[in-house]
Amino acid sequence: MSKRTLYDKVWDLHKVAELPNGQDQMFVDLHLVHEVSSPQAFSMLQERELDVAYPDRTVAVADHIVPTAEQDRTRPLSEAQAETMLATMDENAAETDITYYGLGDNEQGITHVVAPELGYTHPGMVVACGDSHTSTHGALGAIGIGIGTSQIRDVLATQTFAAEKQQVRRLELTGSLNDWVYAKDLMLRVLQELGIDGGVGYIYEYGGSAVKQLSIDERLAMCNMSIEGGARAGYVNPDETTYEYLEGREFVPSGDAWERQKTEWESIASDEDAEYDDVVEIDVNNLDPMVTWGINPGQAAQVSEPIPDPVELTGQERDDAEAAIEHMGVSPGETMAGTEVDVAFIGTCTNGRVSDFERAAAVLEGNKVSDDVRALAVPGSERVRRELEARNIDETFCEAGWEWRHSGCSMCIGMNGDQIYDDELCISSSNRNYVGRQGSKDGRTVLASPAMVAAAAVEGEIVDLREVIA
Repeated sequence: MSKRTLYDKVWDLHKVAELPNGQDQMFVDLHLVHEVSSPQAFSMLQERELDVAYPDRTVAVADHIVPTAEQDRTRPLSEAQAETMLATMDENAAETDITYYGLGDNEQGITHVVAPELGYTHPGMVVACGDSHTSTHGALGAIGIGIGTSQIRDVLATQTFAAEKQQVRRLELTGSLNDWVYAKDLMLRVLQELGIDGGVGYIYEYGGSAVKQLSIDERLAMCNMSIEGGARAGYVNPDETTYEYLEGREFVPSGDAWERQKTEWESIASDEDAEYDDVVEIDVNNLDPMVTWGINPGQAAQVSEPIPDPVELTGQERDDAEAAIEHMGVSPGETMAGTEVDVAFIGTCTNGRVSDFERAAAVLEGNKVSDDVRALAVPGSERVRRELEARNIDETFCEAGWEWRHSGCSMCIGMNGDQIYDDELCISSSNRNYVGRQGSKDGRTVLASPAMVAAAAVEGEIVDLREVIA
């Protein structure tokens, strides 16, 4: 097993006890809850007449079912089930005295955007949430783990949950990314190489020259998609980029406490002589923008790269490719460039931050959305939205023909009415392209970076964005 990695250190510091079934009882520093996966857990506590053990360590956010259109955010919501879920979250937060960023709060947004930007997430933490993309928090040197309903109950009641220690795979990503190539492309390349099950049983530690150059926004996008590769979590060791991002945020220590905390964070990073269970090196020099061509995130290719022919594949990979090609209506041997799009979507906990919209805006400047494309821009938090509006970036989107929305999970999961219809093809900055994910069993989703999404919206088809800005 691995030794002296950040994961090993965090595990040892948070292990409370070894349980009879062989699992470890792990302490949770930060517990995040939202309105979709938590109601049953709160009900379990009420049935047992249990209190929330550490309300100051739980933060609630309304994100999955909240409407993003201004006219739809008035309470009660027009959709009865959504209103019930939101009202239940309101009540549970009030009754348990946990911090809650609900609909209408200035800091409302997507859970995995709100917590880092407010400074809740620190290096060395164990962060748990009833959402698989809790892996996002690894960008700040934390171990973010998605948990189920019964585990949410356990954390609320005891601030602990049961877990099995994983192996650690070091992903050494070498080289430098080309202009207009981002962490989203980098991660799609990793998934293309290792597959959607390649990380099962592992935690991914991201390192190498390509990772060192990434901003925290980019690292958040990369770690967010660790779960898409089957890994339990993914992280980047804290460094000066991490500390520069954290310093001055609302829930980060300041003054002498900051210096002490920073020293602790530096010590939590993997040692130079750390031992890993596996090391994989991927050279990302000369990587072109990536897109998915199929129905899982691992079915990805550079926009200049041909779609694989299932005949050249074997076993399950061949079956999956055949199903994907049939559903997507694409052709083996051809690239995704030129594929017509119906919908363009920018947002989510993967790519809904300020820098994501900045890059898309640079593509949109002076351009218009194609007449045949419906385009939706959904900032990852209300704080992100305010900053973009203060800098008039929203005007760039609106003038180009985009719908400018409030924050929420939106078209990533299609639970709030923001959906694709029939067999529409959506190019999306989200993290999943499974059949039905965006609301239609016949709909088709192509994953790409926000800049690639913007370029496709302008051209009405998938295109190498560098051709649009040339």
